[in-house]
Amino acid sequence: MQKIVEFFIRTANAFDVDGALSLFASDAVIDDVSVGDAFVGQDGVRNYLERFFVGYHTKSRLLSLEGPDNLNATVRLDFTGDFGHEIGVLKIAVNADGLIERIDADLE
Repeated sequence: MQKIVEFFIRTANAFDVDGALSLFASDAVIDDVSVGDAFVGQDGVRNYLERFFVGYHTKSRLLSLEGPDNLNATVRLDFTGDFGHEIGVLKIAVNADGLIERIDADLE
């Protein structure tokens, strides 16, 4: 899980949407309470990355990663960008193929 999270941060910080998207299953869901919407499938995830990472020039820094196993983790990130500064929590679930199938996101 550590490698997946580190690759996600690296590609998102580089605004490499295709690189970040390669981590997600075709039917992945990002449910972000802080924006009040769920983003479904590759098109939805792409939209999320383009709007909230590229669009706001978001840079992320890993604060902590805790998980009960290799398929689930809770990640705390420090976000900075055009919006200012926030701390976010991502609950990430990975499928048996090692692809992200779900992220439940919120801000602290």
